[in-house]
Amino acid sequence: MTKTQAVSFSRTGGPEVFDYVEIDLPAPAAGEVQIRQAAVGLNFIDVYFRNGTYKPPHLPFVTGKEGAGTVTSVGPGVTDFKLGDRVAYASADGAYSTERNIEVRHLVHVPDGIALETAAAMMLKGMTAEYLLNRTFKVGPETVLLFHAAAGGVGLIAGQWAKALGATVIGTAGSADKVELALAHGYDHVINYKSDSFVDRVREITGGKGVDVVYDSIGRDTFPQSLDCLKPRGLFASFGQSSGPIENFTLAALAQKGSLFATRPTLFTYIAARRELIDSAKALFDIVQSNKVRININQTYPLREVGQAHADLETRKTTGTTLLIP
Repeated sequence: MTKTQAVSFSRTGGPEVFDYVEIDLPAPAAGEVQIRQAAVGLNFIDVYFRNGTYKPPHLPFVTGKEGAGTVTSVGPGVTDFKLGDRVAYASADGAYSTERNIEVRHLVHVPDGIALETAAAMMLKGMTAEYLLNRTFKVGPETVLLFHAAAGGVGLIAGQWAKALGATVIGTAGSADKVELALAHGYDHVINYKSDSFVDRVREITGGKGVDVVYDSIGRDTFPQSLDCLKPRGLFASFGQSSGPIENFTLAALAQKGSLFATRPTLFTYIAARRELIDSAKALFDIVQSNKVRININQTYPLREVGQAHADLETRKTTGTTLLIP
């Protein structure tokens, strides 16, 4: 048993509920390894657990889903990982810690050409972009798409990836600076939703036809207008709710607006099978190493300042990817 540092909360609420604490860290159990973390990714799902939108499985709770580090100890029965391996993950609670134990089913090996900090910055967001573009809706050269929060962590990766797939890529952002940032990351058109109606601009850009698919992580503030951007039989992919949950959704609206399809996907379903996790991570590593997608770490915070990081994320002061450094 050793000691390590972590950020936990004993009640849900605002960023003030976080405590930087010392916790006991036992030796890794069967099927686990222990890792020393180089960096931890900051994601909106962390906010959802902290504020109670998603119910924590227990309290106190160490949140965080994404990180990367080096294996320092190996539990019984583990054969695929060894001491010194560079590893990353995107779907294991407890990331807000300096060291941690983790089941190897969540881990992938990080290729030599990718820094651990880069891996921590891109696993959850990059694999989200992967499944959205390759599996939720198969994006290709004929696709015209709309991606909300284009200057966010997923948005900046998705814009570049969709452009590499040959799509026409339209995004939305909330400031002139964010518009410029998105335009530099693959987007053909970026709409400032604070000054323009994104529905009107999408119709203008597409000659009145609309888009094949809308990727929406905003939720309340962009619904139901997102539906009005779609072609008949288009797909509404709602994969987050940073502005709050969608209300008053009815199946009848899909019929009225053009026999639309709607889905509420999550990364964790798309990588639940070990083979799917490995394939998704490989696709991400490959496109990053090809330089078709750049991973920019736009903000870093010490782990003990996670409350400020959450506040900045929620008030949309951040762009792209944010890391917490243990």
